[in-house]
Amino acid sequence: MKKVAFIGVGVMGRGMVKNLLQAGFHVQVYSRSKNKLADFLAETGAVWHDTIPDCVAGCDAVITMVGYPKDVEEVYFGPGGILSSAGAGTYLIDMTTTSPTLAQRIYQEGAARRLRVLDAPVTGGDSGARAGTLSILVGGDQADFDACLPIFQAMGTNITYFGPAGCGQHAKMANQIMIAGTLSGICEALSYARAKGLDEETLLRSVSTGAADSRQLDLLGGKLLNADFTPGFYIKHFIKDMKLAREEAEKEGVELPVLCQVLSEYDALARRGEDSLGTQALIHYYEKAASGAGNEE
Repeated sequence: MKKVAFIGVGVMGRGMVKNLLQAGFHVQVYSRSKNKLADFLAETGAVWHDTIPDCVAGCDAVITMVGYPKDVEEVYFGPGGILSSAGAGTYLIDMTTTSPTLAQRIYQEGAARRLRVLDAPVTGGDSGARAGTLSILVGGDQADFDACLPIFQAMGTNITYFGPAGCGQHAKMANQIMIAGTLSGICEALSYARAKGLDEETLLRSVSTGAADSRQLDLLGGKLLNADFTPGFYIKHFIKDMKLAREEAEKEGVELPVLCQVLSEYDALARRGEDSLGTQALIHYYEKAASGAGNEE
């Protein structure tokens, strides 16, 4: 398996494509705007195609990494989409974080067309995509997972098979629930530290070797200290993920009070036009809250 089509070359997709190329895969790409990829294509040698049918033709596997469930539906089920264009036996790997229900629907339609479908969302952010150290959470048939393992190993280091179609997405929902609570805790702690006059850099350094350490602190602590809100992961995409998790939890009668609180905080930032910042910009919610409390006093 050496020829891969990659659809959706954004913040995450660029690093993933580079690592596939470095691992020896031939990669052809399709995205909505070629103009934004001119430098990337020249640098990497990835082969551009103007349409999805052209991009997937003759490929052993097709990877999708797009923004929202509606985008996933469009590239799979739309006119000239992947399901109607890929040849029988092709592996279809959706690495977008999307609805587990949609993942199952793609699997069922793919099976009817003799296509082999895996849902394989990732975690690790843009830094993990660039470094090839993503965690990859996979659902689908075990045999298909085994066959695609070399592809996953080119992009990640922690690769886990969770079970039938949709299970990779369910695992990603659990991951996002954990991140929501952890990141809000970091921002709350920094807000408290500022109010009490503590040196924030000293604080983060001191707790980084204790029980409060976390991957989120490692990834975003420095950015928070430097007021760097460049997106490794967009607020708007995290809002989408949290809403998906809430919807899936409601189906089982599971309450997610922390996630719902964090979602409301991010929604407030989105209403202020900050949804294209990185998720670490949650600190702005706490800064505004602290400022408001001070004004009321």
